[in-house]
Amino acid sequence: MTLDRCEGLTETARALAAGEVTSRELVERTLARIEATQGSLNAFRIVRAEAALAEADAADRELSSHGARKPLLGVPVAVKDDMDVAGEPTAFGCCGEFPPVTEDGEAVRRLRAAGAVIVGKTNTCEFGQWPFTEGPAFGATRNPWSTDHTPGGSSGGSAAAVAAGLVPAALGSDGAGSVRIPAAWTHLVGIKPQRGRISTWPRGETFQGITVNGTLARTVADAALLLDAAGGNHPQDPHRPPAVDVSGAVGRDPGRLRIALSLKPPFTAVPARLLPEVRTRVVELAERLSALGHFVEEADPPYGQIGLTFVPRATAGIAERVGEAPFPALLDRRTRGAARLGRLLRGAPLRAARRAESVLHRRIGGFFTSYDVVLAPTTAAPPPRIGALLELSGFATDRAMIAACPYAWPWNVLGWPGVNVPAGFTPDGLPVGAQLLGPANSEPLLVQVAAQLEAELRWAEKWPSPPVPERSAAA
Repeated sequence: MTLDRCEGLTETARALAAGEVTSRELVERTLARIEATQGSLNAFRIVRAEAALAEADAADRELSSHGARKPLLGVPVAVKDDMDVAGEPTAFGCCGEFPPVTEDGEAVRRLRAAGAVIVGKTNTCEFGQWPFTEGPAFGATRNPWSTDHTPGGSSGGSAAAVAAGLVPAALGSDGAGSVRIPAAWTHLVGIKPQRGRISTWPRGETFQGITVNGTLARTVADAALLLDAAGGNHPQDPHRPPAVDVSGAVGRDPGRLRIALSLKPPFTAVPARLLPEVRTRVVELAERLSALGHFVEEADPPYGQIGLTFVPRATAGIAERVGEAPFPALLDRRTRGAARLGRLLRGAPLRAARRAESVLHRRIGGFFTSYDVVLAPTTAAPPPRIGALLELSGFATDRAMIAACPYAWPWNVLGWPGVNVPAGFTPDGLPVGAQLLGPANSEPLLVQVAAQLEAELRWAEKWPSPPVPERSAAA
């Protein structure tokens, strides 16, 4: 294992269990990589250097005891700055000084129970609203594949940290594609699981149920391992899906599947067009799946007017967050505008949007009597340049966001799982991705298909060059 970049989650856990490296050595290298890249990539809001080293020392003592092995014992990972880590503030991309929280969120608690060392909290845009990770609270987080471009959002800090090899895997959250979009734009696997699979406690629901916690990693096996480690529920969680073994599904043959290639964006109020350089890569993945023996044909789920149910839930969630913000005057003007709309929609429109979910489940669920999996673009465009969306008005931001990212959000309304897989690169060298989408609790099937593609395409062998700046050698 080198200073330049880390090994994957599975390999790191194996090396620790075998005694080939200590957790302290790994954490020291991780902290050096973060420090060396913070000025260029800016992936982290908080780095827990002293606390992480203490946790690593405790993990090494446990590793030397030869007792039962925790799956991630001593492995350094990162979490997004919308998740509570005891002793640290949870600013969620906002300006101002926030007090430290007293308890871990349930997902973080479960990572610790699995033995993971939390090295820091990664950057996210304000309340996770946009597919870019920029703002006055922390500056701009940059894409390791091209630092002129965004890594996406809102889990852009987690994606940048994993893509650059600073950490082997990280948690993010996904409310309209916020795991899958940055995974697509940084050449990663990103799993948005079934609603409730990874607890969002201390919030039983976040953003009226459209946002879930998910995982980012370079390989399907690593993303699945982190999902299983963080997965599970708080006793008071309102959504408690049946247990699934996601890691155990990796590498299993899914059989011959019926796969719908869906290239048409769901209905939106403003135009959205799939750019040719993205379409080409997604169609190539469809051809690869056909060559693997699956039946693939073009077909689109019956989305209908699903967007009418998304807006009340998303904006009501923003209104709730703004109502809790300690420094509302410091919030982005677009955030305040979304909150105003959310307060207007919080009554009957929000109740109607929540009721509509069961209708959508039946209608779109019927599509899965004809098909097993949907393959769709994750985004309609490659990553935009840093600053391209930062100074736009609220309406202009929405137009630009929908134009670039019209494909991911319906699965947040449904609460069903989706997996981004790397689809390759544009002629300019920018990563793009495709998403595998399934019905309720279909994570095992989706990772089986994703792992088939990974075995063929070997995407984890490709790294940004250089993975970290030259000055890291002196760190």
